[in-house]
Amino acid sequence: MNGTRGAIEIHLKELLEEAGLSKNKFCQRAELQRSQLNGYLNNTITRLDIDVLIRICDTLNCSISDLLEYKPN
Repeated sequence: MNGTRGAIEIHLKELLEEAGLSKNKFCQRAELQRSQLNGYLNNTITRLDIDVLIRICDTLNCSISDLLEYKPN
């Protein structure tokens, strides 16, 4: 996500690799659509969905700070 004040970087790709999960298996476990997953993987999502973030963190057993990072301009 990008804006005039900074950006939120999503580290889902790295977390999936660490967990050794395929995209398909992760989508099944987190109950996500593939298009949702791709938006988070490609850092192109413009509005974060709290429910999706919870499902991602629950599925990967990680904290929100593992998943999201604020990068000031």
